[in-house]
Amino acid sequence: MRNTSRIAVMSAAVVFVASALHADPLNCSLTDYKAVPGLGAAVVGDILELMWDGGNNHEVRLRLTNNGGTPTIRELSVRRKGADWATLASNVTPEFRVVSGLRRATLQQIKPLRDLGVEITPEVIDRIKWEAFWDAPLNVPGGDAAHGDSTPPLEGIANQPGLPRKPEEVKRATATYQARSCAVKTNGARLEVTFPGVQAGVFAGRLQYSVYKGTSLIRQELIAKTDEPSVAYKYDAGFKGLTIQPASRVVWRDSANLWQDYQFGGAKNDGPVPLVAANRVLAVEAPGGAIAAFPPPHNFFWSRETEVNLGYVWYRKDGETTFSFGVRQADGEAEPSAAGRGPEDTRQNFALYSARPGTWQRMPVYFYVNAEPGQATLQAALAFTHDDHYKPLRGYQVMATHFHTSPVPRARALGGLDVKLPDFEVMKSAGVNIFAPIGGGGGFGAGGGRAGGASVPGNNVRQLQALADYYEIARRHSDKNFLIMPNHELMTTGLGGHLDFLLSKPVFWTEDRAAGQPLVEDQPKYGKVYRLGGPADFMEMARRENILIYMPHPRSKGSTGYPDAIKDTAHFRDEHYRGIGYRWGMGLDGSETRLCEYRCLALFDDMNNWVADVPTPPKYIQAISETYRKGPGDDIYANNPVNYVKLDRLPRPDDMSTVVNAMKRGDYFVTSGEVLISSYAVEGSGTDRTVNADVEWTFPLEFVEVVWGDGQKTERQIISATDLPPFGRHRFRIPLSTAGKKWVRFAVWDSAGNGALVQPIKLSSAMTSTGSR
Repeated sequence: MRNTSRIAVMSAAVVFVASALHADPLNCSLTDYKAVPGLGAAVVGDILELMWDGGNNHEVRLRLTNNGGTPTIRELSVRRKGADWATLASNVTPEFRVVSGLRRATLQQIKPLRDLGVEITPEVIDRIKWEAFWDAPLNVPGGDAAHGDSTPPLEGIANQPGLPRKPEEVKRATATYQARSCAVKTNGARLEVTFPGVQAGVFAGRLQYSVYKGTSLIRQELIAKTDEPSVAYKYDAGFKGLTIQPASRVVWRDSANLWQDYQFGGAKNDGPVPLVAANRVLAVEAPGGAIAAFPPPHNFFWSRETEVNLGYVWYRKDGETTFSFGVRQADGEAEPSAAGRGPEDTRQNFALYSARPGTWQRMPVYFYVNAEPGQATLQAALAFTHDDHYKPLRGYQVMATHFHTSPVPRARALGGLDVKLPDFEVMKSAGVNIFAPIGGGGGFGAGGGRAGGASVPGNNVRQLQALADYYEIARRHSDKNFLIMPNHELMTTGLGGHLDFLLSKPVFWTEDRAAGQPLVEDQPKYGKVYRLGGPADFMEMARRENILIYMPHPRSKGSTGYPDAIKDTAHFRDEHYRGIGYRWGMGLDGSETRLCEYRCLALFDDMNNWVADVPTPPKYIQAISETYRKGPGDDIYANNPVNYVKLDRLPRPDDMSTVVNAMKRGDYFVTSGEVLISSYAVEGSGTDRTVNADVEWTFPLEFVEVVWGDGQKTERQIISATDLPPFGRHRFRIPLSTAGKKWVRFAVWDSAGNGALVQPIKLSSAMTSTGSR
């Protein structure tokens, strides 16, 4: 065993505490520990002590021990350098509660496969069920087909039980611990401490603490797996058993962003008290400092149709002397009357996490320790998400797309097109300056683009007027620093799956072209109107009007089986068919180290192999949402990735070609918000190139990667970035041999699962410099 001189001087105090509290043998291995300046670990007696530079002139000390098999925080202390230690928690244990249900494939997924002639077999069900969207495993009995929650039994397929769900499918468990050892590992500028022997319902695994040099952040997580075949689950996590002192209190901001607190003057709680706290964070205040608790900002959340805050943090008064606190997920969606923003009964859409058998699921909670009062500590913790705001980046515009906001019928109902819908203000306040709904509603796609199918001849006038009103709303409510980009989601184009049409300018069309009727007609009121009669007409309109096409939720929902089924078609290979949408959560697996790793990123690379030898541009990925109308207090930042589009200034709604052309060139990157890539290029000549990228981030980084394909398979080079500090900037210079490679892309991922990725470029030996972004 090794210990640093810095920590060794404290051994007498550690021995005293250990002997006084009679800790069980720790049996902690330091084989993989390496001392790093400002980051130390030592085992003295039966206590493991970690001490590190916490940033902002702070030092943090965490003492861990084993109490009857339960890993226990004997002491968590903080101080400003040179000051006395303040103990914020002592004799605290980790708390994890896991609720699991049964994952099913949905009719929404099965139907498009049947339409493609795919035989529905157990193997097909096992492949598609993990990407279910309209699933709600805890909604017992469920089974409302009118609201999407239709999961039919299939004859001879045991892994697809139908509805109603049975109460015994839902299993609730609190983690128990039988740790007999622990291990400390140095991973760059962090320490990872693991305790095996954790059981939580259907899951078994280990507890891990991670601490990071340069920040007072502590990550406590359950890392566990199951061998059950169809597990969907959620978890709550936190600290249990903190001492109630006269100065103890919980502080948070409510959904109106007003400060609230609780000082433990009430009666004992039977269970956790959920808090609808702004920014998903609360802080516990004690003499000498405070501890903030919050979940990972994005991969904690599966995809929903609303961003209504369901209360993601909690406290619990366990008695007159102790309390607990942490993070949580609700059992179900908000009541429709409370949400008020989904198209249907949104309780049928609450899919939870997927746990593929044998995969290590990670269930983290973050704690931020500070020698400041609770409000200041909470505010300091928000630096990791830029205060839940997409940070401005010089030379870029922040674009959020694919919102079912139905602006036309809502504006009409509220008094006219001059009414400013709250959606616009909510998105603008989050730092978005290109807001792109995908349908106006009001006669064309009554669900805000959701039902944008073929027109009925008698409805053409209503459709054209709805389009005119949609474009007029965009004109009236756009501004010098805020563009409403009126896009469309279409579902019956004949091109396969659901498609987003990104417009360069207002375009009018109907879907009733008769034989012999011209494609384009002029109308006195609307000017040029396209009469569309099939997929070729849609593609011709896209070419003439400089429209980009993306498939918003591929391999899921009504696009299950796509774009795979059309990968060899002329329209998929067309330069106007740019690629797919990127949104984690339509299948969110806790084993993913990248957001939407299984569904989106695998397909992203597949697509570029499909077109590697075709004379067409590479396929791109576009950040999307999948939510409906919005209001103050909604949790926008957590649920929406964005595109940073390389533009010096915003256009007006009558000519948005600069946005479309930048996206057509691939001059944008996709991000969750914490990681930004301000410049990127593949430079050099011949087969010897260099990937250059300027990156900034908040959470400690995990790795950067260069990904490439040869037209058949995808490979990657992963470069660990765990040695870099939090809140950093760095220019990455990565040598790249292009031999055997036909395309390449670059991505950055942090330790909380957040990330950013650029668009791929095709490689050519004739190029001397490619892919500048």
